[in-house]
Amino acid sequence: MTDLLTVLQGRLEKVLGKKVARIHEALGELTLVVRSEDYLEVAKTLRDEPSLGFEQLIDLCGVDYSDYDNATWEGPRFAVVSHLLSVQHNWRLRLRVFAPEDGYPLVASVTPIWNSANWFEREAFDLFGILFDGHDDLRRILTDYGFIGHPFRKDFPVSGNVEMRYDPEQKRVIYQPVTIETREVTPRVIREESYGA
Repeated sequence: MTDLLTVLQGRLEKVLGKKVARIHEALGELTLVVRSEDYLEVAKTLRDEPSLGFEQLIDLCGVDYSDYDNATWEGPRFAVVSHLLSVQHNWRLRLRVFAPEDGYPLVASVTPIWNSANWFEREAFDLFGILFDGHDDLRRILTDYGFIGHPFRKDFPVSGNVEMRYDPEQKRVIYQPVTIETREVTPRVIREESYGA
């Protein structure tokens, strides 16, 4: 671990205390895991505490752990991961919170803290079905309003549930069950003597 990450870890442990569920290093950044009941308060502290100063939320995404680690994962299924940046201290932090219920994944919205989270939270709702308590406009952002399900969930069918097409007789877009026929894809064989010719 670099000196900068060691300093950051020390500050996080000092300021947040028992609100830290876990801290570990991955890919040159620290990952801070917090409980869902502490998520909003920790986010405010990360932004407002001068010794931390995470003034920017760069990204927020949902994660479905149901098939993680060859389906041996035994923790909660859904998590929200935020990537934070402190320009004044020149460090980054990955903040992870797990939704306590798999059937109704709900975590607090951080849009009052970082307004850049608005569309990111809508995307996580649309693609994973994660709900954000306190978000004032939680609606689909990438799929259409009639879309059924959440396509980034691991149990979502690869071919989807319905498809849409334009019907020239009815002069409108219609939805119908998926009509994709399964096929076997045979790879082309590239022979060295004709390669690049």
